[in-house]
Amino acid sequence: MQIPVIDFQPFTKGDSETRQAVAQQIYQACHEIGFMYLKNPGISPQQIEALFTQSQSFFNLPLEVKQQLAWSDEVSNRGYVGIERERLDPDKPGDLKEAFNVGKELSSYGAAAAMIVNKWLPDREDFQSDVLAFWDACCEVAAQVLQAFAIALQVPEDFFETKHDRQNHTLRLLHYPPIAQLPKPGQVRAGAHSDYGSMTLLFQDRVGGLEVQTRSGEWILAPAIPDTVVVNTGDLMQRWTNHIFCSTKHRVLIPTDERITQSRYSIAFFCHPNHDAEIACLPSCRRENPAIYPPISAGEHLLSRLQATY
Repeated sequence: MQIPVIDFQPFTKGDSETRQAVAQQIYQACHEIGFMYLKNPGISPQQIEALFTQSQSFFNLPLEVKQQLAWSDEVSNRGYVGIERERLDPDKPGDLKEAFNVGKELSSYGAAAAMIVNKWLPDREDFQSDVLAFWDACCEVAAQVLQAFAIALQVPEDFFETKHDRQNHTLRLLHYPPIAQLPKPGQVRAGAHSDYGSMTLLFQDRVGGLEVQTRSGEWILAPAIPDTVVVNTGDLMQRWTNHIFCSTKHRVLIPTDERITQSRYSIAFFCHPNHDAEIACLPSCRRENPAIYPPISAGEHLLSRLQATY
């Protein structure tokens, strides 16, 4: 089993027949392994490289500076997450990584908005500007991929887009530092897990390390491929599609070669439906099989997963 590489430009630029053909390729990838690489996703390599540079600069800051932006609650899911604070595999020690989470930048700062405001360092306007521009670019790519999902699943083309129009997404900068001391038993850089939402866009640096579990239980490498973005379907899309699209476990282990002394950086964009969106089995995904899951609200699902992770 290999993770397919799909050229996305024919979908964004092509006619109806071409879009249908690309949507079918995406259907196969989401059904068979839940992962794919998209070539020509619509974000320039220069913009991606610029954000990796900003990410490296941020994580090089002293810990006491980063802790000023510390993640504090599941409702906002924003700010800095220190090393070992998150545990993606609940049976393992905390992950050997640090992260910085950003969501939709709110223009209103009323009582409700104050709970979910992004956290920024003063005098780092360039960092804030680049992060928010990248967040916007990812929103555009995600909207196009959601259209492809809808076409593939034989629902109205805007079905998923309307369920995501409040943009409750999370952009996450990730740093896996060099391993300087003996890890705890079972400790890894990112424990085996599936993603919580509809889908994820993942940008990797050249160090790599991502592994994906196939249906047979085998772990295969998902190396960095230049000028592509990794796309995987998450738990809510699996529920929506009655397991037609699968939410696949993945992990980042501690390297056993010279990469153990290197930092690894990645950027993940987690695409989540509106919090009040009902996730119920699509009629086109029932066929002769009954719905596997009862309906659930997207917000209820996300909150329960975050509480279990931190």
